[in-house]
Amino acid sequence: MAGLFKNLLVLFFVFQNTCLGFRSPLSVFKRYKDTTRSFSSECLGSDQPVISLGLSDFALDIRMPGVTPKQSDTYLCMSVPLPVDDEAYVVDFKPHASMDTVHHMLLFGCNEPSSTENYWDCDEGTCKDKSNILYAWARNAPPTRLPEGVGFRVGGETGGRFFVLQVHYGDISAFRDKHKDCSGVTLHLTHQKQPLIAGMYLMMSVNTVIPPGEKAVDADIACHYKRFPMHLFAYRVHTHRLGKVVSGYRVRNGQWTLIGRQSPQLPQAFYPVERPVEVSYDDTLAARCVFSGEGRTTETHIGGTANDEMCNFYIMYYMEAKHAVSYMTCTQNANPELFRNIPQEANVPIQIMSDMLKMTHGHHEETKDSDKSSLLKQAKKEEILEQNFHIEEAVEWPGLDLKLGQVSGLALDAENNLVIFHRGDHVWDENSFDNTFVYQQRGLGPIEQNTILVLHPSNAKLLHSLGKSLFYLPHGLSIDKNGNYWVTDVALHQVLKLGPNEKEPLLTLGVALQPGSDKNHFCQPTDVAVDPNTGSIYVSDGYCNSRIIQFSPNGLYLMQWGEETSLGRDKPGQFHIPHSLALIPDFSQLCVADRENGRIQCFRLETGEFIREIKHKSFGRELFAVSYVPGLLFAVNGMPYPGEAEPVQGFVMNFSTGEITDTFIPLRKSFEMPHDIVASEDKTVFVGDVHAKAVWKFASTEKMEHRSVKKAGIEVQEIKESGTIVEGRLKNNPESTDPVKKQEKQHLVQQHTSTGISFVLITTLLIIPVVVLLAILLFIRWRKTTVYRGDGEHKLDSSSGRILGRVRGKGSGGLNLGNFFASHKSYSRKGFDRVSTEGSDQEKDEDEGTDSEEECSAPPTPPAPSSF
Repeated sequence: MAGLFKNLLVLFFVFQNTCLGFRSPLSVFKRYKDTTRSFSSECLGSDQPVISLGLSDFALDIRMPGVTPKQSDTYLCMSVPLPVDDEAYVVDFKPHASMDTVHHMLLFGCNEPSSTENYWDCDEGTCKDKSNILYAWARNAPPTRLPEGVGFRVGGETGGRFFVLQVHYGDISAFRDKHKDCSGVTLHLTHQKQPLIAGMYLMMSVNTVIPPGEKAVDADIACHYKRFPMHLFAYRVHTHRLGKVVSGYRVRNGQWTLIGRQSPQLPQAFYPVERPVEVSYDDTLAARCVFSGEGRTTETHIGGTANDEMCNFYIMYYMEAKHAVSYMTCTQNANPELFRNIPQEANVPIQIMSDMLKMTHGHHEETKDSDKSSLLKQAKKEEILEQNFHIEEAVEWPGLDLKLGQVSGLALDAENNLVIFHRGDHVWDENSFDNTFVYQQRGLGPIEQNTILVLHPSNAKLLHSLGKSLFYLPHGLSIDKNGNYWVTDVALHQVLKLGPNEKEPLLTLGVALQPGSDKNHFCQPTDVAVDPNTGSIYVSDGYCNSRIIQFSPNGLYLMQWGEETSLGRDKPGQFHIPHSLALIPDFSQLCVADRENGRIQCFRLETGEFIREIKHKSFGRELFAVSYVPGLLFAVNGMPYPGEAEPVQGFVMNFSTGEITDTFIPLRKSFEMPHDIVASEDKTVFVGDVHAKAVWKFASTEKMEHRSVKKAGIEVQEIKESGTIVEGRLKNNPESTDPVKKQEKQHLVQQHTSTGISFVLITTLLIIPVVVLLAILLFIRWRKTTVYRGDGEHKLDSSSGRILGRVRGKGSGGLNLGNFFASHKSYSRKGFDRVSTEGSDQEKDEDEGTDSEEECSAPPTPPAPSSF
């Protein structure tokens, strides 16, 4: 009996731990908050280089102090001291540069810079002591994001105490206007100790000569590795104009394992290693660059100018902290005979479209205004990406039951608090405006409630409120990098800037209650966006105008673009209610939700030039709002017209390709007219509904499948993304077709609605083990009546042993999400977004009806354009 009790007790803890496991999904680790300095009108610099990001994190802004290079191929350096004495870890890098002006940037860590001047010519050197490369950028590569738990160690007893930024200005024709440059990078640092230390392994050819006219020239590098194991998680290739392909391998016992292979003519970013690669003692690291000397009349040597060449293969790795080495190099070919067996793929150039080659080799020639987005798009096509998340409603969030008016606008502040813009007791209906768009309900006075509410994103607790007696019919909301609120009011026909603690507007654009179409008037403006780099203001105007207007930071009219949609096919730059704006500062684009045309249009910030359209059948006829986070677009559509089938839902899209990678709908209640959407970098999404007067919260959940694998003789559990992995694009089923999963979701919602999610979880945790135990006891008693006692006890022991074996198998190993990292010391690794850094080459790189936003009945089909 004691043995039976012991087995039952073990089973109780097994099932309880299993249930608890379901309550603890892996969370998404948000690395970077875009809180950089405020910029002057002449130069992107400031007097605020260090910004606190909480108790243990801070941002450090490293920028050139307003320089104007006088000749091409100028290398300028500047240094910034680490602002803390104790050890810290760099976990994110965000570049601020354009390949129009900057050939490449390198960031070094060291203890003593070569100069104490504000900036200096890098011919004097970068560091007096040993320098380590921490970061590199070129060709408009996007920000770098390190995996969770990995950081570059700085400060303390072993880390460098200075950062040195080197900027190579290749072709200086962009400086004909004598402007000052403040290119640089913002670092996110943390004091939280990182269990794994990042490092850089640079393989570099130093003696390659490329004869003129030679079709194919190989540069080979190989070194024996003689240190503790390192785990490779990203790679980057670099040559100048003549490079065709660069490939890197680990060679072990004659077997070649690919680390990475890429064209150096694409954005020179750090790409994730496709499969985990561990490098151990006595392995060989080998790399080959393939060049072509065609078109050259003289020999080309390795050198630092754009007309020279380079052959670099960078590897990002992590090691255990106690064995970590931050920087290693390989500049020789220790075994030339080795390369007789190199895989044939290393000799095959990666083809790039001809127009992209013109852009990458442009140097401000006739193609300088070509669309750089096509180059970035091609880079994405060459990149292997994995979508390992799905957006689902966070049913435990209590904000759905807030007492709100019509919810018109949403935004997130610097702390990721949710900011809601609502209409209180005012309602937009058929009596609100006359046929000249003049507001007819001024006698009601302004809204007496606070219309701007700041809520905690987790518990919906009210943190701050403002906006009382200021607005008549709120509509759009955005927040600039300084925390100011920018709002539009369709009744006032105005755009207003409000400080977080100000009762009166800091800036007002438009004339109160007077619609118009000139430089000083709006007509029901819908949204506003502020460029964090330049401070320029962009307004979508609106319901009765069809244009985007740009203003200077102090509100001076600069330009406008757009026109009303003509009969027939919707043309680029035409709008039928430009309803929502998403500013993409990383690529200098502004994307517009062209509501009644059911599409997204993206334009160049500086010129208003049309770049591309994103339109899908599943959008239906209306697309209300769009939001951007690095790499992704989020959007919501409108209710389908009578007889049409496209449901109202949210969309997740790959920003580069425009492809829909996921869709989502609420589990509680239903969308009625989702009016605005906002997303954070950790893929938390909020949707505000103007008819339901509600705000939903959605969060990302991992999509994984389990399989046991053998690593180092130990069985561990590996988790792999369940979506399809393809080269060239993100691919994933937008909607789940699993009826069981849908039933489980519906059951969860019903439980939450009646008793609350916390009670359900607690009750479930208590009931499941008890039910299992009772079932086992009944089974044993029944077996005792049919089979002799010893056999029944034996079967129970065997069953429990099998269950324990399976559960122990899941718990004994590290997790490897997306088949990305090597399992290591039971440490769980998360999926790794595309890591991007340098690249040293300057070469350069596109009238129908609507649902009414009013609460009154819609007119007959086809309805008139909505006025929400």
